[in-house]
Amino acid sequence: MSALNIILFEPEIPPNTGNIIRLCANTGANLHLIRPLGFRLDAKALRRAGLDYAELADVRLHNSFEECLSALAAPRWFAFTTRASERYDRVIYHPGDALVFGPETRGLPAAVLSACPAERRVRIPMLPGSRSLNLSNAVAVALFEAWRQQRFSRSQP
Repeated sequence: MSALNIILFEPEIPPNTGNIIRLCANTGANLHLIRPLGFRLDAKALRRAGLDYAELADVRLHNSFEECLSALAAPRWFAFTTRASERYDRVIYHPGDALVFGPETRGLPAAVLSACPAERRVRIPMLPGSRSLNLSNAVAVALFEAWRQQRFSRSQP
């Protein structure tokens, strides 16, 4: 069964990426980081937050979003954005799907969002007036829903 893929488009905050590395190591998801990154991968904050899990996670760097999708053989992908109308939990996820998240301070750019079919632009519900969730929290919410739908494949009984 193909693992789920998490794609972080130009992540900016080291502890968030470190937490997501740890999340991927514990769920079997692959992590793809799109350059430029807002930090060095050997940064102390990233290491403290999860780089010690990097050996247990499949983490790949890509120079562009297009390069990443090509390396994944053009998977079905979902853009997570506060500007979507479709809820993330109403989607049926498949093995090998990619969940795409934008940088912490600005979200996914218009070019990426417009490349994603409207039905695959999804949001995580929040209370009115809320701006957004922390990136690592949003990835955890989304990844666990997709993994739950796959009956937590490859996990301990």
